[in-house]
Amino acid sequence: MGAPPVLTPQQRADALAKAAASRKRRAEVKSKIKSGDYTIDTVLELANTEDAVAKMRVRELLEALSGVGKVRAQSLMERLNISPTRRIAGLGRHQIKELRSEFMKNTHAVRPGKLIVLSGPGGVGKSTIAALLRKSGDFWVSVSATTRQPRNNELNGIDYFFISNDEFDRKIKEDEFLEWAEFAGNRYGTPSVEVQDALLRGENVLLEIEIDGAKQVKAHLPQAILVFLEPPSWEELVARLEGRGTDDPQRRAHRLQLAQEELAAASFFDHVIVNDAVERVVAQLVALAS
Repeated sequence: MGAPPVLTPQQRADALAKAAASRKRRAEVKSKIKSGDYTIDTVLELANTEDAVAKMRVRELLEALSGVGKVRAQSLMERLNISPTRRIAGLGRHQIKELRSEFMKNTHAVRPGKLIVLSGPGGVGKSTIAALLRKSGDFWVSVSATTRQPRNNELNGIDYFFISNDEFDRKIKEDEFLEWAEFAGNRYGTPSVEVQDALLRGENVLLEIEIDGAKQVKAHLPQAILVFLEPPSWEELVARLEGRGTDDPQRRAHRLQLAQEELAAASFFDHVIVNDAVERVVAQLVALAS
């Protein structure tokens, strides 16, 4: 192999400027894909005339599509025998045809659903709101995976997916959860593929999860709408937490301290809704998904 060419300072500056312009253009294209202004067909056509778009990795294109994300993109590329590092310019005619076919039904017939992530401090009423939304039929309900043993009245695949610790470890390693956390010695996670498939079918999805989990979901699916449920006042939240007869004084003090920390996270969320009237909160969440 010969020595690399020696560039003059001006040639080096020109090369850096061209690379920066290409990165900016690819970022613009991904932004338009996420907003719905560009379809996969649009990008494939642009790649025929724009070198910067042609050099975009196929993985980046797929992950930017609404309702796809990392796991589904990887699965689709494996099924179509597309290398993880393949760029759009390197796609074969058969692969382009298969990609277009895969997303045609979603682009022209079904509007992808919206993912609403409901979170907030303990005692604010998340479970009550989520239960009403599930009964309304406006949202598809995700079933979590867990490493704990099923209770007598619980069914696998309906209440939870009950899996082993080894299986849970494998799913973490292969990035198959939108979010996961450990609680009371057991682990719980939200399967990614099921949620993304529901979104692609045009169904709205509701996740009622803790604040750290909401941040994990946003990292996987930037289009997720994060909603923070806030109490009408600190005094009312204290009254709710202290009214739980199952907690001893030490446990109540811990809950109050945790609630203060959780309330400070509200600025991270896309929307903050005050839970001063259950029916109004439900109506606002349905409106966000419409």
